[in-house]
Amino acid sequence: MTTLELKKILIHRIAEIDDLTFLKALKTILDSKTDTEYIALTAEQRNEIMESKKQIERGLFTEHKKLEKEVSGWLKER
Repeated sequence: MTTLELKKILIHRIAEIDDLTFLKALKTILDSKTDTEYIALTAEQRNEIMESKKQIERGLFTEHKKLEKEVSGWLKER
């Protein structure tokens, strides 16, 4: 049996299923095997990301290691 033949059989069998819980389980399995994931962002989230990218380009950021040292210093002062 070829991949194409198997896909056709599966598509036909899935089309016959009316059990919503089972279909959701199948969707979960299929979602875990897809190569591309899409995250739906709001306009506000996209704007925040674009603004963050601009800030990084202008050098307006702190490197993770430096920030860890600062936080560690603050915690020692407590």
